[in-house]
Amino acid sequence: MGRSRGGLTTKIHALVDAKGLPVALKLTPGQAHDGRSADDMLETVGKGQTLIADAGYHSDRLRAEMKRRKAKCCIKPMPNWNRKYRPRKAVYSRRNHVERFFNRIKHFCAIATRFEKNPDNYLALVKLSAARIWMRFMSL
Repeated sequence: MGRSRGGLTTKIHALVDAKGLPVALKLTPGQAHDGRSADDMLETVGKGQTLIADAGYHSDRLRAEMKRRKAKCCIKPMPNWNRKYRPRKAVYSRRNHVERFFNRIKHFCAIATRFEKNPDNYLALVKLSAARIWMRFMSL
């Protein structure tokens, strides 16, 4: 758990597939930079796949890593970035799958209210809710 002026804060990072189902989950302190936390979650991204991410994950290092893996990268650049890069709107609009996943886990009261203060227990609750989302999908 991180500490900020508002108290204890935690960020949930999620890697989801094309259907919006979680593949990898991670917690970081609220004050931690998003781009640095993505490195160990990207083992599943490989050749021919596309990584779609928010501007907070934008970095030259991440782009180079995706190029090395022969994967495409669609990340909205930070406003102060010198090089001009415009993500394809049709591809970037699929980022809503991640937002839908976060909306689904917020239906679980203990996650939305951050009831659990222990990071390990909180991550277990997030993974439990993700498992329930997978079960709902598999029963359809």
